Amino acid sequence: MTKVVEDDIHFRILRILEQHPEISQRELAGEVGIALGKVNYVLNALTDKGLVKIRNFRNSQNKLRYAYVLTPAGLSKRAELTSVFLRRKMAEYDALKAEIEDLKRETSKAKSTAGRRS
Repeated sequence: MTKVVEDDIHFRILRILEQHPEISQRELAGEVGIALGKVNYVLNALTDKGLVKIRNFRNSQNKLRYAYVLTPAGLSKRAELTSVFLRRKMAEYDALKAEIEDLKRETSKAKSTAGRRS
């Protein structure tokens, strides 16, 4: 897995956990679009790095439910990954916008050339 893809997954997971710490791994997998086993692996890695703390719901009927809480280091990492993600998406947007403009010019040129032949 490339660093960009790994950072993307970490960013998406940290962002979701910040908003919904009670989310299940299965729900998280669906939100991020990755396998459940991969979510488990990433959560363990984020926990090992000290970015996420896993806590049991004490008053829950289902004692297997957990809350995934971002640590201060996790919040800082999420902010860093957000900045990187945003810069990359803006560059992709600019490239796509330029490609669209090129295609519009090609289409206009092709229409005007076709119109002169008629």
